[in-house]
Amino acid sequence: MNTRFAIDRLGGQGDGIANTETGPVFVPFTLPGEVVTAAREKDRATLMAVLEPSPLRVEPACRHFGECGGCAVQHLEPAAYNDWKRAKVVDSLKRERIEVDVAATVPCQPASRRRVTLSARRTETGMLLGYNRAHSHTIVDIEECPIAVPEIVAALGRLKMLAGLICKTPKPFHLTVTQTASGLDIAAAESGKLADNARTLASDFVIREGFSRLSVDGEIIVEPRKPTILFGDVSVFPPPGGFLQAVASAEAVMADLVAGHLGKAKKVADLFAGAGAFALRLAKKSEIHAVEGDAAALAALDRGFRFASGVKRITAEKRDLFRRPLTFKELNAFDGVVFDPPRAGAEDQSKQLARSDVPLVAAVSCNPVTLARDLKILMEGGYKLKSVTPIDQFLWSPHVEAVALLEKPRKRR
Repeated sequence: MNTRFAIDRLGGQGDGIANTETGPVFVPFTLPGEVVTAAREKDRATLMAVLEPSPLRVEPACRHFGECGGCAVQHLEPAAYNDWKRAKVVDSLKRERIEVDVAATVPCQPASRRRVTLSARRTETGMLLGYNRAHSHTIVDIEECPIAVPEIVAALGRLKMLAGLICKTPKPFHLTVTQTASGLDIAAAESGKLADNARTLASDFVIREGFSRLSVDGEIIVEPRKPTILFGDVSVFPPPGGFLQAVASAEAVMADLVAGHLGKAKKVADLFAGAGAFALRLAKKSEIHAVEGDAAALAALDRGFRFASGVKRITAEKRDLFRRPLTFKELNAFDGVVFDPPRAGAEDQSKQLARSDVPLVAAVSCNPVTLARDLKILMEGGYKLKSVTPIDQFLWSPHVEAVALLEKPRKRR
């Protein structure tokens, strides 16, 4: 039975929330101030009709919106959407009692995402390739994707054909597709073991279609051209399926903020350095010690440095910073630190950093909650928070990046 709901606020995951006598009800694809009818099941409801729309409601950009779970808030007007992203950062900081004037969200443009992870599965009627429906393992077969760069969208049909060639499992699997300067880099995961004939067919297809590389579970099947990513003006060959910031322009903004803050530092530690998005840019002015737990990413960074021109020395250290963070004594050798951890944040590393004498710190995060926790640790250790800038690179999703810049007076020795 359909129920009438008045939507009170927008939740952290982008669902409209209606306050009822029995508690909050989450209604996806609705906005604050709207009156809707929805089919309720416990604390969630499926939208049936919008009776009184919000003035902030806009026409979604994609025909798949509402069915595909890739986007949550295409129906929200852009300025309000950017305010919502900023509020996620502000609210996380407030929960830790951190007072700072958070900057406006740096927006993300459509058709800018250079790296997407698609779900694929063979069915009785053919291959499916797309994103999972929200709160479901059902794959929505897509024909467009307004967040992705045009090169990826134009290749969706060919990517589905390639998925069919490498699919050796009845289960769903994933294709991570990255736009590079030398063509699309495709990394399959859990698609099944390829026999020799299937390898040949897939390799011939990749070469014929102009893709740069195909890997399956980390093994390179064929690489007609090395995938090339530019970090500033330094070329890097990323490892198969390796981490990369989703939007190049967002990465550039983050790097500019970090470089502007650490510009006077002679020696910088780049922690959770990945393949060198920050290190290779910062090395234009500073000596860099890059620390990363992933050997393949670190090797890509090191090779990029060795073939780069106009950069200062970069040393690389493979180290699990969750199990063995740099100690405060090790950190004291540096004038600046940047850290960009996974969503879990860098709690133990922040505790060591808080005890250090490093004067300049840049904290980059994709999770406002763990960022706020880590900033509180640093501030309790004597750091002053100078600025926090939210950066959107996951358009129409609940996720938001942020760059926080901190300073601590140098102790006299």
